[in-house]
Amino acid sequence: MKKAPLFFFALLTMVSCSHMQHSTAQAGYKIARRLPLEGEGFWDYLIVDEPTQRLFVSHGTQVQVVDLVTGKQVGAIQNQNGVHGIAFAPEVNKGFITNGRDTSVTVFDLKTLAVLGKIKATGANPDAILYDPFSRHIFAFNHNGASATVIDPTTDKVLANIPLDGEAEFGVSDGRGRVYVNIEDKSEVAVINATTLKVEQNWPTAPGEEPTGLAYDAENQRLFSVCDEKMVVMDAKSGKVLQILPIGEGTDGGAYDPQTHRAFSSNGTGSVTVVDASGASCKVIQTLATQRGARTIALDHKTHRLYLPTADFEYKPGPNGRPVAKPGSFLLLEVTEEQ
Repeated sequence: MKKAPLFFFALLTMVSCSHMQHSTAQAGYKIARRLPLEGEGFWDYLIVDEPTQRLFVSHGTQVQVVDLVTGKQVGAIQNQNGVHGIAFAPEVNKGFITNGRDTSVTVFDLKTLAVLGKIKATGANPDAILYDPFSRHIFAFNHNGASATVIDPTTDKVLANIPLDGEAEFGVSDGRGRVYVNIEDKSEVAVINATTLKVEQNWPTAPGEEPTGLAYDAENQRLFSVCDEKMVVMDAKSGKVLQILPIGEGTDGGAYDPQTHRAFSSNGTGSVTVVDASGASCKVIQTLATQRGARTIALDHKTHRLYLPTADFEYKPGPNGRPVAKPGSFLLLEVTEEQ
């Protein structure tokens, strides 16, 4: 998770007019529902369990589970210390949650949500996390620990701690033996060999700086690395930067829908950038106004809907410099494409 600076207090007009002029005539995404959830505290990543149509949302000291059909909360995994990311290992019916404040990964039953245990041998401040279907391993990316912890989801044992160049942010798997992760402070993408569990290469995202969210286009083997005000389109085989596209400020999440050929950037100042990636050349086709603070994003590949968590904010930051969410204002934005 990228640190939440004071740009959250910027007005929505900070999203530049040039971005907004990419007309909605070319794309028709809209906010379809606003789903309120109880609880206080900050939020980070979220992920859709597509077979059950449940959304898992990190929020404060819990992961809230939402039925996407009804829009209602149907469960929660409580007592998580600095929750960040969630990943699923469906073959063993387990979920995994990173807890940045106590340097641990919580293991839970994917069906019942019962906590099965905690894994402690990780690097400092585990943040993003993913399941790699190629190796059938869990990769937890340790933001402050500058490493990736590899976990066997069958035994819950740590297999390796892979050193990284710097602050690890979001990661993706290509399903073919490579895992990619953004290194925020070095402005690069690290390429991990999922078999040898070693970093093979580090690719610069320049001119994009401080990359956070990352998405992968398997058909064309492209990466979409979202940096502040730039989406870097990169060749996933060579690391060559193919394109630079304008996006909003304060992004912390990216997504790619392989069926619609759309890439997305969720921008904390209050917008989602929609990119048409159907051809060899990508282009921004819409900037959808959302709500400030909505900086992370999850895609439901089954319904093609997007989900972004946010809240209303007080005008003054809290003691740690972060904006303060108004009590009782936490919600999910559900974004759909107009027919």
